Amino acid sequence: MRLPAVVLLAAISTALCFCAHLLNIKTLVSPTETSNSYVEMVPVKPRTLRAFTLCMRVASKLKGEREVNLFAYRTRDSDELKVRRELDGRLSFYLSGVPVLFEVPQLGALETHLCITCDSKSGAATLFMDGSKSMTKIYKKGHALHSGGRVVIRQDPDSNLGKFDAKQSFVGEMHDVNMWDSVLSASTIRDMYSGDRGPRGNVFRLIHLSIQNSSHFWTGFALCYADNDDDILSFFKELKPKFPSKCLFQ
Repeated sequence: MRLPAVVLLAAISTALCFCAHLLNIKTLVSPTETSNSYVEMVPVKPRTLRAFTLCMRVASKLKGEREVNLFAYRTRDSDELKVRRELDGRLSFYLSGVPVLFEVPQLGALETHLCITCDSKSGAATLFMDGSKSMTKIYKKGHALHSGGRVVIRQDPDSNLGKFDAKQSFVGEMHDVNMWDSVLSASTIRDMYSGDRGPRGNVFRLIHLSIQNSSHFWTGFALCYADNDDDILSFFKELKPKFPSKCLFQ
């Protein structure tokens, strides 16, 4: 199956943005709380998922009783998947409703390799932190992630890209975000944590485009997921007319 290309847009509303050539910019940095800045991913070829693995490397200095949204996939009518830190520090993910909760060490300023896996057929749900596997929990057996939505990073969308709550926004650094349409083995996840390249995400993987700032404020940035650089370049060529006129491609 051909991999979907995905575009990410950080919606911030000042100055101009200039989207340049492919560069190795590895980290999404979210320095402050915000209610109007987010990163959006829109799949070009939507698919229904009955199993998945989602991994990322994340660091955050947020502590105390505060919710933190790491990843959200939402269709027009419902929250299909959310990954977040709860008020009490537990990590959780939601599949259209009640969450499954994991009592694991809290995220901190030191980078954590975080993965979640879920298999619809068995209902098995697990979380990995720095290669260590949590207890397996049975959660939403038979459930599937529906196509037709979009991913938001940094915020918790209360509607389909509607209102955001700054007190739930992610503050920190995130990179190496990958998603697969299967449950990766524990040994594969441990190898990725240890620095092995591992398989590329076949739902999406992060490829970076540089952004140049023409003023004192970032207006946004564009990032792309695809299976190779040729797909990225052709995809952006097709999308170019759809971007706002103030976002100019070099």
